[in-house]
Formats: sequence, C-alpha cells, structure tokens
Amino acid sequence: MSSYDDDVQYDRAKEIKKFDDTKLGVKGLLDSGVTKVPKFFIHSQETLQNLPPSSSPCLNVPVIDFKGYDDENDMIRRSNIVREIREASSKWGFFQMVNHGVPISVMDELLNVIREFHEQPSEIKKEWYSRDPKKVRFYCNGDLFVAKAANWRDTISFDFQDGPPHPIPLVCRDGVIKYVEHISKLREKLSELFSEALGLRKDYLSSIEFMKTEALLGHYYPPCPEPELTIGSTKHADPSSLTIVLQDSIGGLQVLHQDQWVDVTPIHGALVANIGDFMQLITNDEFKSVEHRVVARRVGPRASAACFINPSATHRNKQYGPIEAFTSNQSPPKYRKISLNEYLDYYRSKGLDGNKVLSYFRV
Repeated sequence: MSSYDDDVQYDRAKEIKKFDDTKLGVKGLLDSGVTKVPKFFIHSQETLQNLPPSSSPCLNVPVIDFKGYDDENDMIRRSNIVREIREASSKWGFFQMVNHGVPISVMDELLNVIREFHEQPSEIKKEWYSRDPKKVRFYCNGDLFVAKAANWRDTISFDFQDGPPHPIPLVCRDGVIKYVEHISKLREKLSELFSEALGLRKDYLSSIEFMKTEALLGHYYPPCPEPELTIGSTKHADPSSLTIVLQDSIGGLQVLHQDQWVDVTPIHGALVANIGDFMQLITNDEFKSVEHRVVARRVGPRASAACFINPSATHRNKQYGPIEAFTSNQSPPKYRKISLNEYLDYYRSKGLDGNKVLSYFRV
C-alpha cells in the first residue's frame, strides 16, 4: 500500500510535489491502494464545520421551468420566468433550470465521457496532466501549491474562449463539443433573460459582451475513505459572470443560504445556474454571487461539469464596474472598476481559502 504520510518529520511541500509528480491525481491515490487521506488533503475543523448531515429540510433551491420562455404568443409566461430569475438571483444566487433546451441525452453523454476520461489507463491520462494554462489540461487542484489544504477532486478543463480547443482527448471529444454547442445557445437565451430580470433592455448584456465565452471543467470526485477529514470543493464563489453546472445523481453540491448549508438536490435533466462574482459586481449587489461547496463522500465517483460564462476574450482587460442603473447618491458604487484578468490574477494567487474574492475589490 502506498502512503504519503510515513515521514516522522512531515514535509508538506515535499509531499505535495511527490503527489503532483505522479500526474495521476486523487484517483491515482486510490488506485495505488491508499486507505487514509494524506495530510495535505486534511482540512481544518472550521472548514469542515457542518459537514453532512447539515442541510435544512425546510429550504430548497428554486427550480425554474423554462418551458415557453420564447413563445411570442405567451408573453405572460416569459415575464413569469424573468420574475423567477430575478427573485432567485437576488435571494439565493442559485437556481435549477428544467426544460432549458439542452437534450438530456447530450447531458448524460457528457457525464459519461468525463468519467471515461478520468477512468482510462493512467499512462494515457497523464499525458494531458499540466500545471500550465493550456486550452485543454488534466490536473488536480488548480491551487494545489497555494491552498491550505487540497480538495478531493480531479479535473479536466476545456477553454472555448476562442472556439473549440484542439486537440481534445478522443475519449471525450464528441461529447464535450456537442454539449458546449448547446450551452452556447442556452447562454444567449440567458443573456436576454438576465438583462430583462435586471430591468434592462434584453440585449444589454449582449451589447457589452458580458456573457460571451465558455470554459468547461469536468470534475471527478473519487469515493473518499475518510470524508469527515476532507472536502470535494472548498467553500467559494465563482470567478465568472454566470456558471452553469451539470451534476450526476450522487449529490454533494451545497449552497450557503441564511447561514445554513442547503443541498442542491440532483434532478435528472436539470442544470444548475449560479451567479458569478462579476454579475454581483456590475449589479452592485442586486444579484448575489453566493458561496457553495462540494462535500466528500464514501460513495462515488461523482462527476459534474461546470461551465463558466465570462465576458468576451477580447475584453479581458476591459474595466467593469457597477452599471449606472444600479447606482445613485443613495446607493453609490460598492466596487471599484476591475478587469477580468485583474480579478483572475488575484483569485489564482490566493487559492480557495474560504474567503470571498470579491470583498478585496470593495470600495
């Protein structure tokens, strides 16, 4: 059995490098026979507070039915959907979408190919492992070397900001491209609906190219032998305008609402939308980018896909601040103007330490 904790004098940096050099991630640990969580994956009790059971049975993340949103003969239906988006975005920062137009077969295929990538032979998978910001890469914890503790999760990422990346691993190429094609269409719909939910003309967010590009992360959460010691994803808010999440039936995603952790219960065929930090910034806190996490579990593996919707790639250095519609003498801007690149540089430098990144940019 392999172990990363045998040293009497524990050298954290050495153990992390030893782990990273395997290029096999968390699944590689389990494949090697590890039955204990390595020390650098163990989180503080403060981070692990209220691990399951913790979700309140009285609270449920809103579910919005998008059926009929574009029916020109039923504008009442569209206005109701817009109202539900406004309420969910201002009160929860999270909601689930059903009848959103992405075929369930396409969603199921994506989850399958994410699992297939992570479960293929080690020698094939490790060829994609990288710490460099490539268009397609496999890695374990983007903040592995700066975070206080690592998350029990492996990831393959695809950057679509300049169109489909090339090459994409053959095992998941068709499934990924097909899914992102559908998400791009949904992104355009959501751009209009969010504009209307903010009381703006429906092409407003499109006109500033605020929801223009996608980056897809295929997460793989292996079963954990000691889930009480670690976590799948540390508490965080998202570095995006909007994030669209596809999760399998295992569960584990939780959102912080009214100081309670609430389960985002898996619904087959649903997509989860959560407000990103940039949306909260331009709306001057009208829409909330809320903290969420993924708990580690003995069951699994869990697969999910997070699609980060961001401003246009050509606008990564453009300064964004609260828009005039949400500022006044009585409600001045709460954030200074920042670019997406400035935000991401700070986000990456601090890692997922449980503290909100957006607070750093408050006036």
